[in-house]
Amino acid sequence: MCFGTQLFFGDEKEGEDLGLNKNDFIREVATKADLTMKDAGKALDAVLATVQETLAKGEKQQFVGFGTFEVRDRSERKIKNPATGEEMLLPATKVPAFKPGKALKEAVVPPKPKPATIAEAPKVKPAKKAKHKKRK
Repeated sequence: MCFGTQLFFGDEKEGEDLGLNKNDFIREVATKADLTMKDAGKALDAVLATVQETLAKGEKQQFVGFGTFEVRDRSERKIKNPATGEEMLLPATKVPAFKPGKALKEAVVPPKPKPATIAEAPKVKPAKKAKHKKRK
């Protein structure tokens, strides 16, 4: 099974970093797992093929901490053809989706510290009132 050479897609703009391509990604995996590039490439293709086959069956593929690949139902909807202005009806369909896990979310955007609540705030003793001497 062969997959595209770009892992991250988007509008290509000059000078814009599009992320790692497949060969760069395989090189990173090979280095981190102490594998040859050929073995890392086979492993990546096997993982991607397995995820694709799982989704094709309508099942979820979960990697705890990383995220979940799943199939979602997209309902029927009306759209407008921008060229003609004609309204069209798009039929209901199924689409692949990815929901990131907690560890992945925190790696991308570290969690903000929680603000202290009144119950957690340190207790401060009230200040003693100063005693005034009576004047005669």
